[in-house]
Amino acid sequence: MTLLNDPRTRRRRTGVVAACTGLLAALLTAVPAAATPDPGDGPAVEREVSSGLQAEAAAAIADGEIPGQDEIVHSGNVEHLTNIPKDTLPGTNSDLAFQGKYAFAGNYDGFRIFDISNPKAPKTVAQVLCPGSQNDISVSGDLLFLSTDSSRSDNSCNSTTQPATEKSSWEGMKVFDISDKQNPKYVAAVETACGSHTHTLVPERKNVYIYVSSYSPSATYPDCQPPHDGISVIKVPRKAPERAAVVNFPVLFPGEGPDGGGNPGSPTNPGVSKTTGCHDITVLPEKDLAAGACMGDGILFSIKDPENPKVIDQVEDNVNFAFWHSATFNQKADKVVFTDELGGGGAATCNAAIGPNRGADGIYDIVGKGDKRKLVFRSYYKIPRYQADTENCVAHNGSLIPVKGKDIMVQAWYQGGVSVWDFTDSSKPKEIAYFERGPLSTTALSVGGAWSAYYYNGYIYSNDITKGFDVLKLSDRRTDPAKRVHLRELNVQTQPDYFD
Repeated sequence: MTLLNDPRTRRRRTGVVAACTGLLAALLTAVPAAATPDPGDGPAVEREVSSGLQAEAAAAIADGEIPGQDEIVHSGNVEHLTNIPKDTLPGTNSDLAFQGKYAFAGNYDGFRIFDISNPKAPKTVAQVLCPGSQNDISVSGDLLFLSTDSSRSDNSCNSTTQPATEKSSWEGMKVFDISDKQNPKYVAAVETACGSHTHTLVPERKNVYIYVSSYSPSATYPDCQPPHDGISVIKVPRKAPERAAVVNFPVLFPGEGPDGGGNPGSPTNPGVSKTTGCHDITVLPEKDLAAGACMGDGILFSIKDPENPKVIDQVEDNVNFAFWHSATFNQKADKVVFTDELGGGGAATCNAAIGPNRGADGIYDIVGKGDKRKLVFRSYYKIPRYQADTENCVAHNGSLIPVKGKDIMVQAWYQGGVSVWDFTDSSKPKEIAYFERGPLSTTALSVGGAWSAYYYNGYIYSNDITKGFDVLKLSDRRTDPAKRVHLRELNVQTQPDYFD
């Protein structure tokens, strides 16, 4: 087990990464200027590191200063209950959703349904082959939704890749009927401008609204033309999902010129992504609020009218944020945690060369009332353990752990593993638990690690890009009260009122 505050470890790793500052700076300066894809959006490519860095990594492992290759380490309050490796679907594992005793795991080749009634021994209920990255996944009642953000020959599950420059290519949302969990049925598809990188549900009794996030338009793409300064809103009738359709495209970043009014990115703001859409949106339906992570901007907006969301405030961080990736509200809706996916999730950023404020979480307080509310920056949070320079590591998907009076979150950090941290004091966040594996490789930068890590009905579930489905048990007096909170359904980007 690796200790959280081992000064010997931190000194050693500081020396290792300092030698490669120039290499990492060159890599990361080049990447964020344009839209930053998540791992798996392109073909997996290992990038060999120098012989010197290979030797440093090997020495650090030998000295016990970082975990050995594939070795599992964790804090004393975490127990690794099980890992379920990939099976029929070999692609990149992505997001997770939950309903009753089931977990739904996205994969770039489709999705997998687990029976988690016994968290120590999840059972596979179904595996559905339906390629189309990144297959961001959510569920509501008898419906399951998948995002397709790769250009396909058609909207079927038998489609093949096809250039986005061809008018006949398809990207968008797919809808499945999961009333029979063992036999999901594909029932509808809706094409959306620039595809669907991620999506967020705003469920109502008769309909489910879907906010579709996508980005990276091009004048050469017939179905993804600039400016792409908003989101697609899809309305899905529960009793007739085949009638699902786009009902609006609200512009979130109005402005003159071909790119709208979002962050202009480089060269105006070097190393920052130009805002040409949103990457992810989190809604808090009980508060009629949403937070958008939109490439170069973070936004707060009202969803009182779900078909016509209205922006309340817009913020930028052109010093430390390269790519606004995702958002999480606290329970009281007076804070938002935004993540910066520096390097697109494919770079080694958890080291001294990058530092504690980049590739991190940004914690913002929400001050004021109504449409006059403002996002006010308080601090950054980043995992306190340096990783090898062969490990992709950056802030990624996480969820609240529901403890009354506390703001505690569990979060995935790719090969940085899983971190549980407390941000009750917005200015002084601190880690209270962790789980991680050693590097996939000590000779090349290989993409892997935890894509999502979410708390659901007493356990932490994580979808590892390469290793499969992990179940963790957290035992800590600070988080144990959360075990009394049980949900019927959880899509993390549709945050529930845990205590209603």
